[in-house]
Amino acid sequence: MNTKIGPVFVNLCVADLARSVKFFSDLGLSFDPRFTNDQAACLILNEHAYVMLLPEAFFKTFTKQDVCDTSKHTEMLLALMLEERAGVDALVNKALASGGSAAMPAQDMGFMYSWSFYDPDRHHWEVGWMDPNARPPAAT
Repeated sequence: MNTKIGPVFVNLCVADLARSVKFFSDLGLSFDPRFTNDQAACLILNEHAYVMLLPEAFFKTFTKQDVCDTSKHTEMLLALMLEERAGVDALVNKALASGGSAAMPAQDMGFMYSWSFYDPDRHHWEVGWMDPNARPPAAT
């Protein structure tokens, strides 16, 4: 059986929805108004990947487990790959200027470059670029 996955929706718990919307808007990202209201905001990463920003009370309706305290624990690493190396620095610098904080220092491996930040809710975002000609061939 071939399982085909459609668009991906990552759900993140946020303390202040308006603050989160402003933060990601300041980064130049947009929201899908069809799935954005006072209980959630649908952040568009691309045509196949979205992040649902959910205030804690609403987020808790989707799980029986405790919500992660991101001031003490890393919930996940969200990795975004950009088409241009310079875009990595530009996006992370915007994040830092808009209320985000530094996560890990930039790493330059020649064929790949990355840098990371925490958003205002301390979710860890990795931003990277990879030389498309340096990717290893697909396994056969």
